[in-house]
Amino acid sequence: MGKGFFISKSVGVVGIILGAGALATIIALSVVYSQEKAKNNQVSPTDGGTTSKPPVTTAPSNEPWDKYRLPKTLVPHHYNVTLWPRLTPDPTGLFIFTGDSTVEFEVAEDTDLILIHSNKLNHTTLENGHLAKLTSISSRAEAISIKSTRLQTTTQYLVIQLDGKLKRGQRYHLYTKFTGELADDLGGFYRSEYMENGVKKVVATTQMQPTDARKAFPCFDEPAMKAIFHITLLHDHGTVALSNSEEKGFNVTMGDQHVLKTVFKPTEKMSTYLLAFIVSDFAYINNTIDGVLIRIFARKPAIDAGQGAYALNTTGPILKFFENYYNSSYPLPKSDQIALPDFNAGAMENWGLITYRETALLYDEEFSSNSNKERIATIIAHELAHMWFGNLVTLRWWNDLWLNEGFASYVEYLGADHAEPAWNLKELIVLNDVHRVFAVDALASSHPLSSKEEDIQRPAQISELFDAISYSKGASVLRMLSDFLTEEVFTMGLRVRTSQYLPEESQGGAVDASGTNLPTNVNNIMNTWVLQMGFPVVTIDTTTGNLSQKHFLLDPDSEVTVPSPYNYEWIVPITWWKTGVPQTPLWLETKHDTKSTMNVSGDDWVLANINVVGYYRVNYDQGNWEKLLKALNTNERPIPIINRAQLVDDAFNLARAKIIPTVLALNTTLYLNKETAYLPWESALNNLDFFYLMFDRTEVYGPMQDYLRKQVTPLFNYYKRLTADWSRVPHGHMDQYNEVNAISLACRTGLEECQNLTKTWFKHWMDTNINLIHPNLRSTVYCSAIAAGGAPEWEFAWSHFKNATIASEADKLRYALSCTKQPWLLNRYLEYTLDPNEVRKQDATSTIVYIANNVIGQSLAWDFVRARWSYIFTQYGGGSFSFSNLVNGVTERFSTEFELQQLKQFKADNAEVGFGSGTLAVDQSIERTIANIKWIAENKKNVLDWFQAAAKPNSY
Repeated sequence: MGKGFFISKSVGVVGIILGAGALATIIALSVVYSQEKAKNNQVSPTDGGTTSKPPVTTAPSNEPWDKYRLPKTLVPHHYNVTLWPRLTPDPTGLFIFTGDSTVEFEVAEDTDLILIHSNKLNHTTLENGHLAKLTSISSRAEAISIKSTRLQTTTQYLVIQLDGKLKRGQRYHLYTKFTGELADDLGGFYRSEYMENGVKKVVATTQMQPTDARKAFPCFDEPAMKAIFHITLLHDHGTVALSNSEEKGFNVTMGDQHVLKTVFKPTEKMSTYLLAFIVSDFAYINNTIDGVLIRIFARKPAIDAGQGAYALNTTGPILKFFENYYNSSYPLPKSDQIALPDFNAGAMENWGLITYRETALLYDEEFSSNSNKERIATIIAHELAHMWFGNLVTLRWWNDLWLNEGFASYVEYLGADHAEPAWNLKELIVLNDVHRVFAVDALASSHPLSSKEEDIQRPAQISELFDAISYSKGASVLRMLSDFLTEEVFTMGLRVRTSQYLPEESQGGAVDASGTNLPTNVNNIMNTWVLQMGFPVVTIDTTTGNLSQKHFLLDPDSEVTVPSPYNYEWIVPITWWKTGVPQTPLWLETKHDTKSTMNVSGDDWVLANINVVGYYRVNYDQGNWEKLLKALNTNERPIPIINRAQLVDDAFNLARAKIIPTVLALNTTLYLNKETAYLPWESALNNLDFFYLMFDRTEVYGPMQDYLRKQVTPLFNYYKRLTADWSRVPHGHMDQYNEVNAISLACRTGLEECQNLTKTWFKHWMDTNINLIHPNLRSTVYCSAIAAGGAPEWEFAWSHFKNATIASEADKLRYALSCTKQPWLLNRYLEYTLDPNEVRKQDATSTIVYIANNVIGQSLAWDFVRARWSYIFTQYGGGSFSFSNLVNGVTERFSTEFELQQLKQFKADNAEVGFGSGTLAVDQSIERTIANIKWIAENKKNVLDWFQAAAKPNSY
């Protein structure tokens, strides 16, 4: 998950010194390492920035306890926290935990007020008659009495007013005792339940990021408020306790109960959101690499079945890769990783104790697909990257979350590629991140990477930042930076700053940046990408060589109300080829450039943004587009695979933005009957999904199905031959992905041979209870068979879903169950999403979205969400990072005026309930719906005519 870093805006978002061919500092990503050493014992000053977020709605009072940010009066040094989670319910049926905490803090400014975060904790009144006890520990400190204590629930504080002033430089202990609910809400200190051999088991676990450590114990719950934590856990015999640091356990008597007491070594100085503590009866496997103990924890049957082996074998190489990448040893003696049955995010980089969903850590060769395996490798790499970048060096405030998450989202490909070099994973960032985030960043309701601190205050606003912009745009922009600096210079900058942070390895010095040919310093370049939202479309006129750039908006008529410090102008690095020959890179620094050399004549063509390293789209004059389409159709196909994917994606989105005709975009798919590579096919299918969303309820649907069936049939037959009639698995990682595409689209478009194939496979499973379907193909085969079948197929899949002991298999079935065409089954499935006994809370929102993606389920899901919004939001939406996905998912197909009015009414009706982390998604959905309405009105006839013509046997 996400973080960011201490950084001074005085050096800019990117700090660099260029001169005499030397680079002394590289971007904030490395600047922070040198700053961290000096700031390790103090809170940094605030800095500025820009944002598209609306002004913060502040509490009516100007009192400190009515503000969401802590005053800068107190600085914590260390905590002593003891917690006792009860894994059986009390007489009222509640699962609880009890605890006490002592925090030692230093006074930074004289004050008669202590504010410390506390949320949903029931504080015990102590012998002094208050909810806290204050003790001076400095020799010169005055004994100050507590005047009053109370809880401020809106801003989540324990408010302690004193009868005198604490003086600067003095130290105190603050003691509290409390009880909390070990709820199943997936936040703070919570419980996860699962069945094992018919017995219900309970795990006590945590998810603190971003603002839920305060639900576990009173704390100064801001990332800059680093401290050392002494954690003690009391727990039942037969269970094991884990936390960030190493442990030792012994028996202790608590009243008439005999429990275990595990005391953990002091942590490194760290932020509250990185804390973790877990009590379970899990098993583990382990290995030691260069003195670092690596352990994989999971349910005992999962460990016994060997499902942790891949993660264990992959962690070592990735850990060593990042040690080399940062030129810094792993900073802890152990690396625990644990798979949890209930976990809201994909994973969380708690320092020394990383938590995962089971599907993100456990691999079973019999049930897990190659995509499951890839997900495990990339998520492990993502979280391990944070051990240095995010944990060792941490964001001061959440407004620059993108630095941490964007960086980890970029280097996860590098780490996973090191572990699995045959997979060519580095290419997938284009589909998974660049193209993904383009769809969001092309909206007028997008936001910059960096926001102002004052605009990110409330927990819901913080949660809202955990979006595609922070993760995927951050990764895309940093990849672009690494490319134009060169990866060597980029990583050397990190190494220099890492070594300067570690005194025993201090090397200092500069990094050679000669040959980078930058038009200005990196600070100026990167600020144009970080401090304004969106991205440009670069238009190249190959008849004149003229270049221009313009803010790319999916709806060119949408109103951009957010001012830009650069007037929506970027400093754009342009890599390009001339008829397959690499040319000297160019820089577009203004809106127009009439002096470039990108003009060609005759049969020559220009292709820009090679390997899609730049975060921008490219448009050409009509003549060059036609030459590129001709090149796509040649047997040699001189255009790189990754750029074939780019041409399709750019063309479809340029058409949606009314920059080129939609027919031109559709023409980029004509060559696909000769294409067997995964990236172009996946790009085409992602874009054609938009056509399905817009037209699967109209007369366009039939001809579109006919055309796509025609185009995919050669691919289906290619994989039929390659796999010896589906009896073998393709060798290449990407080939395995594209085999899935071939079967999925062929069945979806009604290719009879494909549908018979999937129905036969599924029926064999139903008849014999022997599943011979390869794990790679299960999601698409299950979906196709359930869509073609009725209640028996659905009930069979539901039974296997409920009894699944392998998380990845359960996920495949959970998705496939949404594919049925029976409305009554879909309605039943929707009801199940709000019953944790049927569908786990972690899976509720994504399951609703799966159903909404089904044309039959769209209106059912929308009605369901509207009717139950208050309940869904209360139970699932408080701090859920997936809530924006729910809002976007159930409204993605909206394309009529009636649906637009429903959406606006939904926003108005639930203004008081709120939308949490989905607030921005509501506005984006409205904007997207308006654009869809316009697009259909302008394109429906042309699209229908084109599909009718292209579907004919001998057309084109």
